[in-house]
Amino acid sequence: MNDDTAPERPVARLHRELPPGRVLTDPEATARYAHDEAEWAPRGTPLAVVRPYTAEEVRQVVVICRDAGVPVVPRGAGTGLSGGANAVDGCVVLSTEAMTAIKEVDPVERLAVVEPGVVNETLRTACAERGLWYPPDPASAPWSTIGGNVATNAGGLCCVKYGVTRDYVLGLQFVTADGDLVRVGRRTAKGVAGYDLTGLLVGSEGTLGVITEVTVRLRPRREPEHTVAGYFSSIVDAGRAVAAVAAAGLTPSALELVDRYCLRAVDAWKHMGLSTEAEVVLLGRTDAPGAAGEREAEEMRRCFEEGGATYAVRSTDQTEADALFDARRLAYPALERLGPVLTEDICVPRAAVPEMLGRVHAIAERHETLIANIAHAGDGNLHPLLITPPGDEAARARAQAAFHEIIAEALELGGTVTGEHGVGLLKREGLSDEVGPRVLALNRAVKDALDPRHLFNPGKVVAYAR
Repeated sequence: MNDDTAPERPVARLHRELPPGRVLTDPEATARYAHDEAEWAPRGTPLAVVRPYTAEEVRQVVVICRDAGVPVVPRGAGTGLSGGANAVDGCVVLSTEAMTAIKEVDPVERLAVVEPGVVNETLRTACAERGLWYPPDPASAPWSTIGGNVATNAGGLCCVKYGVTRDYVLGLQFVTADGDLVRVGRRTAKGVAGYDLTGLLVGSEGTLGVITEVTVRLRPRREPEHTVAGYFSSIVDAGRAVAAVAAAGLTPSALELVDRYCLRAVDAWKHMGLSTEAEVVLLGRTDAPGAAGEREAEEMRRCFEEGGATYAVRSTDQTEADALFDARRLAYPALERLGPVLTEDICVPRAAVPEMLGRVHAIAERHETLIANIAHAGDGNLHPLLITPPGDEAARARAQAAFHEIIAEALELGGTVTGEHGVGLLKREGLSDEVGPRVLALNRAVKDALDPRHLFNPGKVVAYAR
């Protein structure tokens, strides 16, 4: 075959068909797009990184990669913790970071239409200016994008009361594996036409299509919250307090757990003057209006004492209360400064929280591994953080064994391997253990139907390899 009839190389075609500056091929430039924040997950070397500015440019990228048989790995801000955005060798990483338009905020219909590169906190701020609220608030809200949140079905601090990302996505525009730009979902308050393809795409981790626009449901701006802090001498006692809150029939607007390892790491980094005397701190909030909020806050404080708190108090200092919740959000990056962090994302029934926390503590001792703990404790979503000294391979092996044992214990208690971070690469084995071969086959059938060439994010979630 002579040069005139040889197929055009995909990178050359990307350069030719897209506007200047969209395609990156320099190894130093592409290296930072090759992985997310899951430091322990494997990664490959991309052929190129493409940063489209429009949905049509996304469609062009998919068509070029489809024609060349080159896999596409969609990427938001790269804040994921399961390896879901990690490159595979020879892929094109498609970053939506430049698609940052908030196209619409409608106070009558209570919805917003945004591009996938809009940062979560940016959307929340824009909504607040119009007296509205977008509830999903992962700890990474100041950095993570709506597209990434949709891809993983992200949760957050207030999802104990208000639900997760899927509960707020009304509709999507996305590019299919055939290169078609399509819309699914609706703008109306109700609608049951056809299968729920919107719900299917949410949480699919970039394996079924590339999202180019998101329509989200909004709520009215809520009342100021009351904050309750409880200090505990053991993590199991804190777990008992969580179970007591659930047993009392309370639905806090947040119920977070932070242990002393996390508080010390944050304070050493940010010098916030945090108290690190307690083994564990529980942070509860209620946004019930008026006297109902006062009563709920007091009942939550009582539940903390019932669970074994050495000290429990309703905060009267909003600055101090906000600092504690800021420390919760900063825990993961603070711990990263100490060494490689392997992050768990198990979720167990609320009643099983104290038992699961006790098992995590025993696993840490058994495997001689430092495990710090943060948690969306109110809905049973626990984030044990396994930390190893840099370069210590023996410690790394022990931590990996502890990681898998934590997953097994969560499943034994009726839990799930991932509450909000997604399966990605790190939880593929756990997914198989949780759902079993028949349900895994159903998942793979969906993948085959929507992406028969396995173009999108191969090797992730349902463990297909190219």
